Amino acid sequence: MQVSAVRTTGIYCRADCSAQPLPHNVTHYSNPVAAEVNGFRPCLRCHPERRAGSLADLDVPAPVEAALLRINDGFLDDHDEEALAAHVGYSARQLRRLFEHHVGATPTTIARSRRAHFARCLIDDTDLTFAEIARAAGFGGPRQLHRAMTSVFCFTPTELRSKRSRGGYTELDGGLVLEVPALAPYDFGTFVAHQECRSIPGVEAVAGSETGSTYVRSFSACGHPGIAEVAALPSGGDSLQLRLHLPTYDSIIDAVSRVRALLGTDEDPAPAAAVLGDNPLIGPLVRTTPGLRVPRSWDRFETAIRIIVGQQISLAAASTLSGRIAERFGTPIDPVLECCNDVLVPLTHMFPGAATLASAGGAGLAGLGFTQQRIDTIVGFSQAVASGELDLTAADTLDATVTRLCELPGIGPWTAHLIAMRVIGHDDAFPASDLGLRRTAERLVGHPVDARELETLSQSWRPYRSWAAQHLWHAGHQSPR
Repeated sequence: MQVSAVRTTGIYCRADCSAQPLPHNVTHYSNPVAAEVNGFRPCLRCHPERRAGSLADLDVPAPVEAALLRINDGFLDDHDEEALAAHVGYSARQLRRLFEHHVGATPTTIARSRRAHFARCLIDDTDLTFAEIARAAGFGGPRQLHRAMTSVFCFTPTELRSKRSRGGYTELDGGLVLEVPALAPYDFGTFVAHQECRSIPGVEAVAGSETGSTYVRSFSACGHPGIAEVAALPSGGDSLQLRLHLPTYDSIIDAVSRVRALLGTDEDPAPAAAVLGDNPLIGPLVRTTPGLRVPRSWDRFETAIRIIVGQQISLAAASTLSGRIAERFGTPIDPVLECCNDVLVPLTHMFPGAATLASAGGAGLAGLGFTQQRIDTIVGFSQAVASGELDLTAADTLDATVTRLCELPGIGPWTAHLIAMRVIGHDDAFPASDLGLRRTAERLVGHPVDARELETLSQSWRPYRSWAAQHLWHAGHQSPR
């Protein structure tokens, strides 16, 4: 997100801010962090730091993109720049040089800004103490929080809290409620429609009622089981409401990052709409649902296993089998009947990690309803991830990602493209053999469509074939069978 910094005031603003500085006093930066590095603080009128997508869609080399992905996952909360550089195949000095050139800030500065901006949201939106906010945002304590807020915002935490609008704030026994910004337009209903039939029983669910739908799931934060609820804001708008239920709010910044990744709130739909909107086949679907996003993943390994389980079976069967994996190998939590919009949702487990399924082996998965071939695929994939042979955060090209995945036993093009789309985040992945895509395409063109013809049709949708696929799936879900 480009911002405009005013040299005479030391403030940077969003493009749509109502302030009107003289053009010769304005310097443009590609993102808010670059402006902060150069001594500017966020505008208190337009709040550019609260806008989604501040570091999304930057035109940067693949190693920088991979490093940004890891920073957003909280990698630098527990590691240093040397470890981050090694992950992307560079020295720390070279990685810093690339970041300063392409982003305008070092990796450490970006990680600190990420924590500071999240802390600012907690200061504005909650009545948590500054010690609780410091722990929630990944700071060592109130002193680190004070230094970071003074450096980024030029105000102390106390001064910032005094500037917030007055009103009612969250009671902790009812969960911590936060607002998650999304780039407009955003359609939460399309996410709900997609996720409802793909949820893993006992781990996640979609609860619907007359007041709206809520996505709810279990997760772990600092070793503690928690529950996350995501719903549209009662007042409307493009932002979402996140309610977290946890015994401690330490490091919840990572949980918020997972919500934003899963729901694609930081992804700008405009570039895909510009490419797809005028296409005679897909264009009408794009214009009907302009706020649609491509759902990604809360946990990359969990999503990949759910995709593998879904090979050549129905969505309902895949969800059932995935739930059996969670029940047998996942970490049990005290049975929770989470009340979402007056609907009770049973949550019983957290999904197991790669090391757990890798050590379970074929014998551990026996009796759950899988074929031997599927068991071998799940175990082999889990072993590759657990050993580090397969990196689910690698920012390789689409072709390289698909080729690497297809080298694993039992992984074909359909599975590889879905993992590339949902887990790795590629915008041009396209599982052309998918039955749902072909059925919707057949309805649109008026004759049977095989995988080869659909692959040919999709060439005009590059480089946003994943977005086109999501529109086709959504249209198939909405149309009468």
